[in-house]
Amino acid sequence: MATSRRRAPQPTPRRHAGRGVVKPTLMRHSAKIGAGQTGLRIMVLSGPNLDRLGRREPSIYGTATLEDIHRRLEAVAQEQGASVDCRQSNHEGDLLDWIGQAADGAAEGILINPGALTHTSYALYDAVRSALIPTIEVHLSNPYAREEFRRKSVVVPACLGSVAGFGAVSYQLALLGLIDHLRTMAQSRPIVSGTRQP
Repeated sequence: MATSRRRAPQPTPRRHAGRGVVKPTLMRHSAKIGAGQTGLRIMVLSGPNLDRLGRREPSIYGTATLEDIHRRLEAVAQEQGASVDCRQSNHEGDLLDWIGQAADGAAEGILINPGALTHTSYALYDAVRSALIPTIEVHLSNPYAREEFRRKSVVVPACLGSVAGFGAVSYQLALLGLIDHLRTMAQSRPIVSGTRQP
């Protein structure tokens, strides 16, 4: 029996003590769905300091801005008959809320670059693990070629996999891998009365 999914609530500005109003960066990209293709929805989450890409240590992170990365993801998603919903916040709670929205039906999969929260946030680990949807951790640089503290992710054990070290292309590789995984999963579901079962 078909069920309808309610539209996930959108983030609203919040007031933090000593910080004033914080409005999370929210960029939504919807791609056209090609004939015969499944309209997969992927939520792309980027954490602290990633809004500074293009200006922050370009020798490590490259010169592409996060907006550049999001535009390229939109193009790749459209080529694949999927859509991306790209969001960035410097605040852990926003990322947790968005993972919850994805788990409640706003997306079939997640790409996440937690930034420095990669190494400290057990809350993100719990959120990804409890979301029960495929999630890939993404990093622009290779954490294993950098400082010791960057070499451990507390989030990745809850993820399907990780892609790192290819600069801005890391996001595209992760997106393609996630779309392929989701379509493989969909094809493996049993067909009953002409429709695949969830």
